[in-house]
Amino acid sequence: MINMLDQETRKTVLKAQGNEITEYHIYRKLASCLKEEGNKKILEKIADDELRHYNFWKKYTKRDVKPDKLKIGWYYLISRILGLTFGVKLMEKGEEQAQVVYERISSIIPEAKKIVEDEDMHEIELINMIDEEKLKYVGSIVLGLNDALVELTGALAGFTFALQKTELIAMAGLVTGIAASLSMAASEYLSTKTEESGKEELKASMYTGFAYLATVVFLIYPYFIFNNVYLSLGNTLFNAVIVIALFNYYISIAKDIPFRRRFLEMASISLGVAALTFVVGFIVRLSFGV
Repeated sequence: MINMLDQETRKTVLKAQGNEITEYHIYRKLASCLKEEGNKKILEKIADDELRHYNFWKKYTKRDVKPDKLKIGWYYLISRILGLTFGVKLMEKGEEQAQVVYERISSIIPEAKKIVEDEDMHEIELINMIDEEKLKYVGSIVLGLNDALVELTGALAGFTFALQKTELIAMAGLVTGIAASLSMAASEYLSTKTEESGKEELKASMYTGFAYLATVVFLIYPYFIFNNVYLSLGNTLFNAVIVIALFNYYISIAKDIPFRRRFLEMASISLGVAALTFVVGFIVRLSFGV
């Protein structure tokens, strides 16, 4: 078996075996931390599939392979911080390139193609079954982020040209941001209450308010650090693009949504509003002779 394989294929088979046992331990570790029985059973089933893959490759290698402890720790940490669905899908996305390798191996080990195709399809179905609070309330988070990015980048751009002092801009932006976050949280509470979407009103409003407030702080802090108003504005706009990129990357992985289109759309809206309000600030400054 393994002795009949060339050196490159031998390495590939051993690597595949290592990936399977590593993912087995990741899923088992995540499952052991869950209290919700539905998700726990899903992960345990996926773990069993990974162990079966491992044993399949072991028939050809005739040897044991140790799991990658660093990889286990990394994906466990990611899943605990950013959510189970994100962590699991990110890991599976990282293994997509392995499909090409498996196709090549299947010409030498015919059984590999059917087993890998069947198990991968099964794993995708299991992953899509995961019901997680972070994704359930993602609409509330989107609302908070979108409004904060559009409203505050616009407000700060306008304040920058109209006020010309970093301290004043920071204070005006902070007051505006806090007031708006409370307003958005209240609106989300009332909206969720009338929707009958199955979400808890208070929890939805907290997600919206916290997302808004966190974005406000991240956008405003350059004005507390730099004395130059335009340098501060540049950093704020850069921060806005970072928030948009990170959030859309998270959503693209967790909900299988194309990243590029959503990122460009959100970035264009936020930066476009900022440009328009910068012009408004210029007009106000000239009109009132500030």
